[in-house]
Amino acid sequence: MTDLAVVAHLLTGDGLPVELPTCHPRLPLAAGISTDEEADRSLVRVWDYSGGRLRALDAFDVAIFSGNMGDRQLPPAVWHPHEPVLTVADEALLRRWTPDGPAAPLPAPGWCEALAHSPDGRHLWAATSDGDDTSTVLDPATGATAPARWWDTGVGTHPSGELVATLCSDQGATFVLFARPGGPDGAMRQQRRALILDVDGYGAPLFSPDGRHLVLRGNAYVETLDVFAFPSLREVLHTVLARDEQWPRHNLAFGPQPGVLWIGTPGGTLVELDLEAREAVEHGDPSGAAVTALTATAGGELLVARAGGTLALLTVPTGNEPSAPAATADADAAAFLAGTGDVPADGELDGHLDFTDGTHDWDRAKLAEVTDASPADPTWLRLQAHMNRFSAQHAD
Repeated sequence: MTDLAVVAHLLTGDGLPVELPTCHPRLPLAAGISTDEEADRSLVRVWDYSGGRLRALDAFDVAIFSGNMGDRQLPPAVWHPHEPVLTVADEALLRRWTPDGPAAPLPAPGWCEALAHSPDGRHLWAATSDGDDTSTVLDPATGATAPARWWDTGVGTHPSGELVATLCSDQGATFVLFARPGGPDGAMRQQRRALILDVDGYGAPLFSPDGRHLVLRGNAYVETLDVFAFPSLREVLHTVLARDEQWPRHNLAFGPQPGVLWIGTPGGTLVELDLEAREAVEHGDPSGAAVTALTATAGGELLVARAGGTLALLTVPTGNEPSAPAATADADAAAFLAGTGDVPADGELDGHLDFTDGTHDWDRAKLAEVTDASPADPTWLRLQAHMNRFSAQHAD
């Protein structure tokens, strides 16, 4: 069992809980978003956590994001991978915060519901919910935009920087797509090799610090946790976190130990999950306040937000476990990319994919042969079997 130590803590002052935390990948900067329903605004807070302290730097209001279905969500926010710049969607604008004051805003794509930087920081990728099945690539230096293939929810960057993972969601199934950066106009080059998950509503993909594991939180119907090995995409863990509790949407983090996943719970505990040993340990908190958000800093500390507007910075002892060398992550990324290829620019996306569910591999020919499925099979496979039976009957 790991002994957690509180390095610093603070109160937000207004009692609004932080729901969306994000730490700069290299600098001691963090941001979080709280929702003020009465004011009909979201509050973006920025902190410095250098020197073992948590210090508030700034706070500013942005509009609450509303999707094209009228659902209210937290506005997307993303740090630049190298520079101290935070970009937040605020209706028709992308607001940009820096320690020296606000930078010139950029025009936001309509219905912008997710943002990500390319690993080199030269482009912004924006997912929109306007129904045209395209995303937007934006050049912050010029403000120029270009269309690209659709993705949604969020982007996880592999520690090699050579590929990213994102989602393409549908009510029946969600594809976890892998992509190389550096496509036309700075877009992602989506790859043929993909994962398929049942139904939709998942959170953004999360890679472990050594790139050996990929974690998905979801879904729209039940609180699940899925862990896959990388680059094999074999399923390591599938579990249901809870069926009748509302869990925080941003509650997963890897600390300094790449094989240990931390999970924040509505009961106020932090769960330490050893992915290799398949062992979990709960860490309580004297306050018992629910965890509203959890993330990791650039140095591997845990930043924990709780109900009532508290924020704490925790250190996680690393023990004797060595960190995986960067060369290992680079080799894994190269091995994955060597076994796949770019998705063509034309045609339906799923028609180009060869995908796995973590146990079985599927392609178009293999799927076309499926005519039987049990109630225990995922929704997408049962739907495919039904369509195949209908097509066979129709052909007769």
